[in-house]
Amino acid sequence: MPPTKTSAHQDTKDDDRHIVKRCSWAKSPLMIGYHDSEWGVPVSDERTFFEFLILEGAQAGLSWETVLKKRDTYRKVFDNFDAAAVALYKSNKIARLLAEPGIIRNRLKILAAVENAKAFLKVQSEFGTFNNYVRRFVDGQTRTNIWKSEAEVPARSAESDALSADLKRRKFKFVGSTICYAFMQATGLVNDHVVSCFRHKQL
Repeated sequence: MPPTKTSAHQDTKDDDRHIVKRCSWAKSPLMIGYHDSEWGVPVSDERTFFEFLILEGAQAGLSWETVLKKRDTYRKVFDNFDAAAVALYKSNKIARLLAEPGIIRNRLKILAAVENAKAFLKVQSEFGTFNNYVRRFVDGQTRTNIWKSEAEVPARSAESDALSADLKRRKFKFVGSTICYAFMQATGLVNDHVVSCFRHKQL
């Protein structure tokens, strides 16, 4: 789902020449930058897939902007989201993470990141890449929706239900269907920019 839902688009001036229409949740400079350059862009990089998997899980119960503000620290303390490195974290590293004010210090979410790293490596071993694995849930191509209003954008879908169930079977944590749908939106498996948003057509 989008980070927030309000009206259909957010208007801002671009170089004082014309109005740029965006999804309405892109309001702050941080969220506008994320909306314009990342949200809905198809991902193929394995590190990026793992990063969004962990960050979307970390968001549970919080705002996406809160997570984005902590993203640089996450990258630093989680070895730039190298799944092979995170999979080896032991109790002393977890203790340091729990003491790190620059991330979300939730023990269950931190432990889930380590378990998800192990599960992520197993998926890579089985399918060659996580990209190969996850694109099976959208038949290999981005699902482009034609929402006129953000009120129409769902919080989950049949595809996210299937992905969630399969990830849980593979021992991933914090991968409920809503989290999986947000992950699919973030990584470009789904294009949920409303049709009035300039990024909808671009993607």
